[in-house]
Amino acid sequence: MVPWRRIVNTRERFNAVMNFEQPDRNLLWEMGYWPDTLERWYQEGLERKENRLGAPGAGIRGEASPHDESSTTRFRERDAHLALAMDPGMMNLPVNSGPQPLFAQEVFEETDEYLVYQDEYGVKKRLRKSGASVPEFIGWQVENRRDFERIKEERFQPRLEERTPANWSELVKTYPNRNFPLSIGGYPFGFYGFLRYLMGEQRLLLNFYDDPRLVKDIMGFLADFWVELWDQALADVEVDCAHFWEDMAYRTGPLISPAMFREFMTPCYQKVTGFLKDKGVRVILVDSDGNLEQLIPLFLEAGLTGVWPIEVRAGNDLLEIRRRYPRLQIQGGIDKLQIARGREAIDRELESKVPFMLQQGGYIPHLDHSAHPEISWPDFRYYREQLKDLIEAQAGAGR
Repeated sequence: MVPWRRIVNTRERFNAVMNFEQPDRNLLWEMGYWPDTLERWYQEGLERKENRLGAPGAGIRGEASPHDESSTTRFRERDAHLALAMDPGMMNLPVNSGPQPLFAQEVFEETDEYLVYQDEYGVKKRLRKSGASVPEFIGWQVENRRDFERIKEERFQPRLEERTPANWSELVKTYPNRNFPLSIGGYPFGFYGFLRYLMGEQRLLLNFYDDPRLVKDIMGFLADFWVELWDQALADVEVDCAHFWEDMAYRTGPLISPAMFREFMTPCYQKVTGFLKDKGVRVILVDSDGNLEQLIPLFLEAGLTGVWPIEVRAGNDLLEIRRRYPRLQIQGGIDKLQIARGREAIDRELESKVPFMLQQGGYIPHLDHSAHPEISWPDFRYYREQLKDLIEAQAGAGR
């Protein structure tokens, strides 16, 4: 790696780490939290000050997750952030890259056990009220080409002035002096991921065979739409990275074959990642759960530069991924299940991964997904303290 150099703020640390340089230290970030986790922690000593829980089924974002302050459904975690003196988090450029206007958020049915509602992307969901869980998707906006043409005309016009907050011009003036990294894109925007939101996973998978032209047309439209919209935004603001969201794998591997990825997704990704790199964006991250063994080389071919959160339970081996892809930018990879098992398990998990990964560079350590309610506040606090010690020890060795 590049020799150690002094860093002024979190934005500079992020860019140095992602560029495989040796900053004064790594970042103190987490991915996110389930609301039930925080409710448990408040009973175990975490002081309740600033948190808002957001929409039903929505996790609360940690510092590593790009966050848009204008969002009314997803909020940034603040209480653990303050208690643990974490670094400023990744912010997302407030450009709506999806339907505009957003869909009305409606509740259709509510019982003691579940809630049926529509989110801002027009997806109808059923959410169990007990436990930390993701909602079940049960209804979508696009069933056929006619629906796609309608929604494209009504809600996908790439006019920046309609997709930014009223104070956009004032925000633009503040960004050059920011102390946090700034991203574009983010959840739920990806070529597989967002089509899940438009038509549902089962219909999407069937359409790869039954109506491949429709799938290609929607993905191609999204590529052109994002390039045209983001070109306007990047004329005003320099961002530090771009984020895509796919979640296109389970424990056994990707939900579509590598051949399908290359046929349907690679040309679209290459159009957008090529555009981003021409604009000076050198960090292009993709969020996908599941086993990434077959996906990582496909992501790299498509022009993406990094992956997260590296779910251990899905069979991902963080150290092996680093050995196979020495220049891949990585976030996450710390097994959340081990953090729930007490101090000895925490020590083993951190010592087996973090020193090596920090030394290799291009890595920001945090849990491999949102903190689960099985993790106690004392154990989480211990994990963060030990991780901070390892970060500071590596920084001291670098000097």
